[in-house]
Amino acid sequence: MIINKTRTSALKQAAEELSGVRIDGCLKCMKCTSGCSVAKETKMHPSELISLLKLGAGDELLNSDLIWMCLSCEICYGRCPMKINTASLIDALRKLAVERGSTAQKGNAPLFNKAFLDTVKQYGRSYDIQMIMQYKLGSGSLMRDTEKLPTMLRKGKMALLPPSGAEKTVVKRIFYKSSGGKGKIK
Repeated sequence: MIINKTRTSALKQAAEELSGVRIDGCLKCMKCTSGCSVAKETKMHPSELISLLKLGAGDELLNSDLIWMCLSCEICYGRCPMKINTASLIDALRKLAVERGSTAQKGNAPLFNKAFLDTVKQYGRSYDIQMIMQYKLGSGSLMRDTEKLPTMLRKGKMALLPPSGAEKTVVKRIFYKSSGGKGKIK
């Protein structure tokens, strides 16, 4: 990754303001990376992301696989001696990536996210059967892993009927507010 040193660190400033996290105190100890649950699966690691931000990297960081694969488990934050909340910083980078149209989600992750959020929006919590059906229809892998369904149902890991008892109106209000007041509350 080539960094233009003459460019101001607009991405760093935007990410810090959005997340409320200051990264200038990073010691480069790499404790965040050594504890990261997805570091072995990503091309970029948390310590590298912070270093590149500090050096003035720009929107090319928004295409990093790390920002989409991060589990937000906050192990990095718990291990950091300077208490830099990398997970919050990555959440801010995700938001900036979506706003700037530079989302680089690969594979079926966007489809899975949409299926999950659609069921939460409709039922107030996740409804596995509908989520899986929506995902499988979108991905075209209709018969993959279907042999596991009877066992999951028998062991009570999945319910046939939609969930009840959720505060649907509260959840719908959250979706409404997170969309910036677009759409309507049904």
